[in-house]
Amino acid sequence: MTTVTQTDDTIVPRLEAAAERVQRAHKAAAGVIFGQDVVIERTLITLLSGGHALLIGVPGLAKTLLVETLGRVLGLDAKRIQFTPDLMPSDIIGAEVLEDTPGQSRRSFRFIKGPIFTQLLMADEINRASPKTQSALLQAMQEHHVTVAGQRHDTPAPFHVLATQNPLEQEGTYPLPEAQLDRFLLQVDVSYPDLVAERRMLYSTTGTEERKLEAVLNAGELMSIQRLVRQIPVPDKVVEAILKLVRSARPGTGASEDTDRYVAWGPGPRASQALMLAVRAKALIDGRLAPSIDDVVALADPILKHRMALTFAARAEGQDLGQIISRLAAAVE
Repeated sequence: MTTVTQTDDTIVPRLEAAAERVQRAHKAAAGVIFGQDVVIERTLITLLSGGHALLIGVPGLAKTLLVETLGRVLGLDAKRIQFTPDLMPSDIIGAEVLEDTPGQSRRSFRFIKGPIFTQLLMADEINRASPKTQSALLQAMQEHHVTVAGQRHDTPAPFHVLATQNPLEQEGTYPLPEAQLDRFLLQVDVSYPDLVAERRMLYSTTGTEERKLEAVLNAGELMSIQRLVRQIPVPDKVVEAILKLVRSARPGTGASEDTDRYVAWGPGPRASQALMLAVRAKALIDGRLAPSIDDVVALADPILKHRMALTFAARAEGQDLGQIISRLAAAVE
């Protein structure tokens, strides 16, 4: 088992209390975002793990509303950037301006912070901005600070990016570079709601009643739960399952015939780290004291999909990354 800094008698009640708060947050969000329980859960897993998420889905599936709702429920300061082809890096991170110093006959530069300085940042349609602008997010997403004119500026804590992407309209878009994709802890695919949820949505959103959201957590409490997630013990068999899954997704290792034949490049060690954190967060949300191999299987697709690419032969044969990952996960299970 992994090392736990507190005794079991101390950590168990803390885990139970944290699970109750997180489940309340999930329920509150589900009362606004209908038919997307899995999406809400995976986004919460991302936030509890201290990471960033890439939300992929067609327009009108409440991706923007999801970010706004979670910002309110979790008590986080949230901002939104609409990515467009003419967006510049300074529009994201901010810029230095030359201004007069009161009472003195000299001028000095002052840094004006951009919208990236927030706790929950929504990067809407991130693939519509140029690679130069997309790269403005890289340092902040990994290191939680930006450097402007040689000066370091820290982002607020906690700091999370929830980026959205439309899978349909690809004209005028720029594919996200692999280095940036790897910064996202999870890729969350947002699908259509089922019939029951869509019927409920119609009644709820076209009437006169407005649902008021109250904060279940605040920024400090969220960070405390994030630290607690890292203390959850992980059984050795789960660690071995994580290693087996991630390593089998790398071509050239001989671990999987599917991978060697159809995968051009596979996940690096950051995928293993992401799985290690995500299975702990999922266990917490479910009210369990330790993750299981089932958690590894359940999170294999959102953890690995954006960290792998198919070969030309795979696309020619109609292979799908999701199917390949399912087979790799089944081998682990």
